[in-house]
Amino acid sequence: MRNRSLLILTTAVTAGALTLTACGSRDDKGGAENGDNGNVTVTIGLDAPLTGELSALGLGIKNSADLAVKTANEKAYVKGVTFKLESLDDQAQPSAGQQNATKFVADKTVLGVVGPLNSSVAESMQKVFDDAKLVQVSPANTNPALTQGVNWSTGDKKRGYQSYFRTATTDAIQGPFAAQFVFNKAKKTKAFIIDDKKTYGAGLAGTFKGEFEKLGGKVLGTEHINPDTKDFSAVATKVKSSGADVVYYGGEYPAAGPLAKQIKEAGAKVTVVGGDALYSPEYVKLAGAAAANGDIATSVGAPIETLQSAKEFLANYKAKGYKEAYEAYGGYSYDSTWAIIEAVKKVVDGNNGKLPDDARAKVVNAMQSVSFEGVTGSVSFDEFGDTTNKQLTVYQVESGAYKPVESGTFGG
Repeated sequence: MRNRSLLILTTAVTAGALTLTACGSRDDKGGAENGDNGNVTVTIGLDAPLTGELSALGLGIKNSADLAVKTANEKAYVKGVTFKLESLDDQAQPSAGQQNATKFVADKTVLGVVGPLNSSVAESMQKVFDDAKLVQVSPANTNPALTQGVNWSTGDKKRGYQSYFRTATTDAIQGPFAAQFVFNKAKKTKAFIIDDKKTYGAGLAGTFKGEFEKLGGKVLGTEHINPDTKDFSAVATKVKSSGADVVYYGGEYPAAGPLAKQIKEAGAKVTVVGGDALYSPEYVKLAGAAAANGDIATSVGAPIETLQSAKEFLANYKAKGYKEAYEAYGGYSYDSTWAIIEAVKKVVDGNNGKLPDDARAKVVNAMQSVSFEGVTGSVSFDEFGDTTNKQLTVYQVESGAYKPVESGTFGG
């Protein structure tokens, strides 16, 4: 490990990327041996689907994290620390995510990881990170069980992993929020509910169903699909025959787009509704603008373009020339990365300006009390590691693009 560190130092100085910056060797606790001038390089890991059908979201997450790292370095935000981003592709697969988690743990320069996108991938990573006392902050995971345990819905909430945090609010809020809008505002009373059997999709569909029925809505049918088939003609026929006026889909846009298209081609007069994983221009492309017109997606937070707190992020993202859009989770990815930077700063400031030997464990502890004004608004975490920002927004497709319709919180 020491030889690798010296190689990084030599390369960085030669390239002019770092000035008099030493990357010291690290012990098994994730600490650092500070260089002669006291400067160290801290790696922030990034895990997301960077290739495949969900890569539009993943690349937006990566670019936004990269922007946060660049901003911290340009401002010399943590004295004596230079940050770098190491990105790994999980292809939205839990097995790949677990392998990536193991790689991050093995690299002792890594003091925090941003990601993943998918709740099912997060499930495979949490124990790996927690065992290593390596903090993880997701900008996109929404399944409540990740922070509150499998019995969260009964009120028996138990935090399983102290190293896991997220800046996106959960489906315990998002599903009911969508149900209230659909029933009370859109005046849809007969639902057909479909999910992709994944952690995120099934969980979100379940919370929507519970609130929709509580409000007096009727569920005329439920169905599970294999999102990889892309042939949904059978379920499309069932939707048409059911007489439903709304379809709620728990899943992601690669399947949701073709599903919506086929349902409407079958003659069903329905509005397709889904969660944050449908909130992407890719959904409209896959469904077709005509078929997608009027469809609804909820997403975390307020529309970033409307936030005063996001103006600098939006300007800087454009100025850096990233090829891909920041998409639905860009602001949350920036804030997740910045939360790690803030936690590292707390640890450094509390240790006479240097990283301690047990930096990883101390960063985990520091994260619990991190609080700052971020791109998406106030960023802080509750006792479960969940964001304290519970705001959500309803978006509806109009003239080929999602437009914000209503923002608020569940019950608000």
